[in-house]
Amino acid sequence: MDSGVRAPTRRQLLSAIAKVGGTAALYQAMTTLGHAAETQFHGPPNLQGARPGASVIVLGAGLAGLLAAYELRKAGYKVQVLEFQNRAGGRNWSLRGGDSYTELGGATQKVAFSPGNYLNPGPWRIPHHHRTLLHYCKAFGVALEPFIQFNHSGWIHSSQAFGGKPVRFNAAAADFEGNIAELLAKSVNAKALDDTVTAEDRDKLLEAMKGWGLLDNNYKYSPSLKASSHRGYERPPGGGVNGAPIASKDLYSLHDVLDPQVWTSMGFFMNHEMQTTMFQPVGGMDMIGKGFAKQVEGLITYNAKVGKIAQDDKGVTVSWTDTVTGKATDAKADWCVCTIPLGVLGQMDLQVTDEMMAAIKAVPYSGQVKIGLEMKRRFWEEDDYIYGGHSFTDQEIALISYPNNNMFKDGPAVLLGAFAREMGAYRLAGMTPEQRIEVALAQGSVIHPESYRKEFASGASVAWSRVPWTLGCCARWNEDTRKQHYQTLVGMDRRIVLAGEHASYVGCWMEGALLSSIDAITRLHKRALEA
Repeated sequence: MDSGVRAPTRRQLLSAIAKVGGTAALYQAMTTLGHAAETQFHGPPNLQGARPGASVIVLGAGLAGLLAAYELRKAGYKVQVLEFQNRAGGRNWSLRGGDSYTELGGATQKVAFSPGNYLNPGPWRIPHHHRTLLHYCKAFGVALEPFIQFNHSGWIHSSQAFGGKPVRFNAAAADFEGNIAELLAKSVNAKALDDTVTAEDRDKLLEAMKGWGLLDNNYKYSPSLKASSHRGYERPPGGGVNGAPIASKDLYSLHDVLDPQVWTSMGFFMNHEMQTTMFQPVGGMDMIGKGFAKQVEGLITYNAKVGKIAQDDKGVTVSWTDTVTGKATDAKADWCVCTIPLGVLGQMDLQVTDEMMAAIKAVPYSGQVKIGLEMKRRFWEEDDYIYGGHSFTDQEIALISYPNNNMFKDGPAVLLGAFAREMGAYRLAGMTPEQRIEVALAQGSVIHPESYRKEFASGASVAWSRVPWTLGCCARWNEDTRKQHYQTLVGMDRRIVLAGEHASYVGCWMEGALLSSIDAITRLHKRALEA
């Protein structure tokens, strides 16, 4: 029956939600209705009607700055980019053989990797739902290949479990699930859950536990071919006379599989940002920065150290010095997009409101440490049958990640020998580069005792708290600082707007930098048209 009152269209409904609840409520509603992309990317910005002669100066040629320069020039603005380093890409960076890198404190590393090998000190993988980055990689011709994130054959190591020895991920995960399923089945059969489980759901739950946890007909998790199909066999299926598989006999105890290293490693792959499928650029992460930089060729001034950013009602003046010649220059523009990391920006002579400066100084940066180890051969493939993915440990190195390219090739390859965080990173950052390599070799040898030192050729490390041009890896907001300072930080301060991963809710990812850039230049363009 038609009541005469038309139900709102989905577009009208979403518009109303946006007006009442803002963009966060809109995004949640769009996700619920199946309309939202995994990140808030709805296509390139639609910037039209730029005033003739309007100019923008972009500070920083990381991905946020490069995208801002590209889209603003396309819209008709006169754009200049100032970059402190002698390359574009920012934290989108690869260290290769022949490179030299000097960290704070003066330690210099001369990278000795073989041709074609590299370490990605910053970003190293791209989630499938980071659609802004994927869009521009395709548009700019940056070739991508799969990044193997989840590998059941990797190792889990805890000094507090399994006798301190590494165990295969698939065996530990299967035994965790089997033990938990058995405990839950016992609780159901003892009627301990009758207050919360209906009779119908009770049978479904028991069936689920039996199938998921690979339990036997008595709801026990015990050695069987069924359990071995998940955790691995004593003798795998084969052909001929001895083709019959033999089940693995020694299951891990509940005590061992309850070790945090087991369930945190399992949970790692369920984190939204870590779910498969993932990608990496062919040839190294810096291929993305190079691909973006090609789109704004001629706009970037390298070796430009910014010292002062001033503004008035008519425009912005940026004072910078050429780090090669020492020449000081003032650059002027109508507007400014600043992508300089906050730890560096907060130390500059910056003409913004007190509230903006307080926001800039309120956000600390993390200090991860990455160590690349070049090995003479791919022993993880040849000896352990590990092709990509990670092994996890409770040691300071935190993990070993295996290369996803050139599989089955002879010759040297670089694995990620550490991705240290928090206290592990703090301790490693206080060491010399040589000491870090020694720690990575010692701790990695716990997981690969036969090959690690024997096959080692050379190494390189980056402690992000010692990187001169960022003073940290990425911004670490918390609930209180976001509530107090985030909207100030991402707002326009007269003629200056900030962009970068620090100005997003997708922090520490390239996607966050790009999304913040699109948001910043969209608002800048609107302000410029109103001026």
